[in-house]
Amino acid sequence: MIKKTLKTPFNTKYNTSPFRIIQSEDFLPTFKEAIKMAKKEINDIINNPENPSFENTIEALDFSGEQLDRISSIFFNLNSAETTEEIQKIAQEVSPLLSEFSNDITLNEDLFKRVKAVHDSKSELDLTPEQKTLLDKKYKSFSRNGANLSEDKKTKLREIDKNLSKLKLKFGENVLAETNKFEMLITDESDLSGLPDGAKEAAKQLAESKKKEGWLFTLDYPSYIPFVTYADNRALRKKLTLAAGSKAFKNNELDNQENVLQITKLRHDRANLLGYKTHAHFVLEERMAESPENVQKFLNELLEKAKPTAKREFENLEQFAKDLDGIDQLQKWDGAYYSEKLKQKLFSLDDELLKPYFKLENVINGAFTIANKLFDLQFEEIHDIDKYHDDVLTYKVTDSKGNFISIFYADFFPRSGKRNGAWMTVYKPQYIKNAENSRPHISIVCNFTKPTKTKPSLLTFNEVTTLFHEFGHALHGMLANTTYPSLSGTSVYWDFVELPSQVMENWCFEKEALELFATHYETGEMIPMDLVEKIKESATFHEGMQTLRQLSFGLLDMSWHGQNPADIKDVKAFETEMFKNTSLYPETKETCMSTAFAHIFQGGYSSGYYSYKWAEVLDADAFEYFKEAGIFNKTVADKFKNNVLSQGGTENPMTLYKRFRGQEPKPEALLKRAGLVK
Repeated sequence: MIKKTLKTPFNTKYNTSPFRIIQSEDFLPTFKEAIKMAKKEINDIINNPENPSFENTIEALDFSGEQLDRISSIFFNLNSAETTEEIQKIAQEVSPLLSEFSNDITLNEDLFKRVKAVHDSKSELDLTPEQKTLLDKKYKSFSRNGANLSEDKKTKLREIDKNLSKLKLKFGENVLAETNKFEMLITDESDLSGLPDGAKEAAKQLAESKKKEGWLFTLDYPSYIPFVTYADNRALRKKLTLAAGSKAFKNNELDNQENVLQITKLRHDRANLLGYKTHAHFVLEERMAESPENVQKFLNELLEKAKPTAKREFENLEQFAKDLDGIDQLQKWDGAYYSEKLKQKLFSLDDELLKPYFKLENVINGAFTIANKLFDLQFEEIHDIDKYHDDVLTYKVTDSKGNFISIFYADFFPRSGKRNGAWMTVYKPQYIKNAENSRPHISIVCNFTKPTKTKPSLLTFNEVTTLFHEFGHALHGMLANTTYPSLSGTSVYWDFVELPSQVMENWCFEKEALELFATHYETGEMIPMDLVEKIKESATFHEGMQTLRQLSFGLLDMSWHGQNPADIKDVKAFETEMFKNTSLYPETKETCMSTAFAHIFQGGYSSGYYSYKWAEVLDADAFEYFKEAGIFNKTVADKFKNNVLSQGGTENPMTLYKRFRGQEPKPEALLKRAGLVK
């Protein structure tokens, strides 16, 4: 029987997730029960004696399975942010069930007949643009997922999907286990030379928490990044860099090489089965970019612009390291270290100099203030709803008239049950049903430096932009105002989803915005304007190398998914060949990017990693518009809110963008901002 604790709507304030009383063992029976209920809703649609209509078929389908969706979002978000061995085990059981249920829908002939009947008569229906989009999306969800296949091919598709769901989970579990497994304990204080006091104190505290003497460093970003950036001990930088680069690439029980080969092969087989040349052709049919050829052209054109700059920057860095320390050959473990030293020399700018001005609480309040000035949002911290961990902060979001907009969860610090990186996610989507606008529950998850005994959490400038990036995604979710859940918030084309997040990063570089929150955590002094100028000046520092790095990941993704992977037997050899045109550092035999490339092998970015760069073109062009009018200009902000943030996936993204901007985006703004053209 379905557990009371997981029965929706929840008997909680704002219908929030009752984390406190959820037991792991509740999940499996609840999933089974919720799947049964969702199947009944599907059968009711199929057995409806009335002729298929938009309302009784398409709309009914979009609102079906609400309970299952809600439980899935709670469970899989916990599996990313607060997992346990028990949850991972349940995930391995649940994923095939969900994959099978999804196939039960898309491969159901009777249901497809009804959907097709509505789709075939769409010219006679008086539909809104949003309803037209939903109808097309529902029809394609069937046709693109096997509805037109013969029975034997449908069986094969089910098998592929079941295997893929398990393999992707296993891939992620291996990466997390490898991250948690590695520890570097330092007992000689001289080995900490160059490290900032905050990093030393955090390492000392971590060692103490594990009952160890000395200073403990891990592969969690707040521990890893300061070490490879500041530690003078080159051998230890190498040790840490190789450990990070060899995650799930050690030919042991946590190795992901076979998983990578199997995932790419199954994706290719699936695409072929559905009549597509490759997985990339399948994916990109539903993207702004439209085809692998367009993506390759886009990436290679940027590569052509960025490569000469990147090579020049790398040669300068090599010369600098040689002059400074007699380093003959710059290696991967030297990059961050000498880049930071060169940046300090050129701009007299050091992350350690900036960090006192970026206390986490102040940066959060800064993001809130900017959201208020732009989009009329107010954030009030609340303590009367459940959270899944004590570190999580919870907020009620309202507009200037006091209307309830959203619940917002923020989870900022690393811990063993949490995967690395930063992401935004949804616990409950927004939609309008029975004339009621049901508001969303949105969460952002990051891995920032924890407060220590003597210092609050002080962010590097890179962490500040990360927070604003994820907050941009969150705004896309919070401000959603669509009728249908499957078109709400971030349910947009994947190469459009990064626009709201990347555009928000721009405010971090503007004097007018920094003045709102960048104050010294001890003295309260405003960040000096010469530092603000240096932040702006240094914004394009090593932009060529950064661009080359991003392009290399996009090209690697397209290489895995834009061709038949059947002949690839050696993951490392394949990857090395792919990186030949973009790599600056000497190859290291111990490391492999693909085996820990969770974005494309576990997350949703397969054939989509290029979208970060694609969205940069959009965001640079969009922010240019803000700058022309003033970065807090209400007219431009309202246009962005009403035409982009609130619209979700209701229309083609280019239509929405042009409605906001008045024209298609031009890449010039990005190239100019990046300093790649004069």
